[in-house]
Amino acid sequence: MADVLPARLIPWVAMHQQVDIDLQERQSHEIARSVAAGFADIGVLSDAAATDGLRLKPFTVSRLVMVSAQSHWLAKEKDVPFYKVADEYFMGLENGALQDHIDLQADRLAVKLRYRIRLRTFESICSAAAAGIGVAVVPETIARRCRRSHALAIRPLVDSWAKRHLSVCIPASLDITPTTQDLFEHLAKA
Repeated sequence: MADVLPARLIPWVAMHQQVDIDLQERQSHEIARSVAAGFADIGVLSDAAATDGLRLKPFTVSRLVMVSAQSHWLAKEKDVPFYKVADEYFMGLENGALQDHIDLQADRLAVKLRYRIRLRTFESICSAAAAGIGVAVVPETIARRCRRSHALAIRPLVDSWAKRHLSVCIPASLDITPTTQDLFEHLAKA
């Protein structure tokens, strides 16, 4: 979501100078609970969360891919199931919802991923992957952007969890402000 949300949010914020945004990254289930309870006005979450008490509109589809150096064996593969790379050295994010999602998938395979390094940004992760430090799971849009400046191999993950349907949400039963409604509509159509 870090690859899509800023591009959609910034034009709206620029047109609404009187509005301040407190943007916080959370797990989808936490976002769902916070929005449904009225603690947050609006949220963006994945289809993995229970959405009772929410009104949803499609936001985007986020595809996760494996990245590696072009000299890595992974570069020669067509499509990659996650279990096939579970024994590789990984780079990951220091923290965040997507990193938690990746670690959860490893847990479901009963695999403990070996992290050589954890970095703050996807761009740093892609740079490290291109340098041959290890492999990583990143959003496809970021991987493609990083490939412009790095010798990076990108391979699709075939696992169903690697294709995340994201929705923008507001509370279904609470009155929302016209500003929140406007942002909800903007994020859904942008």
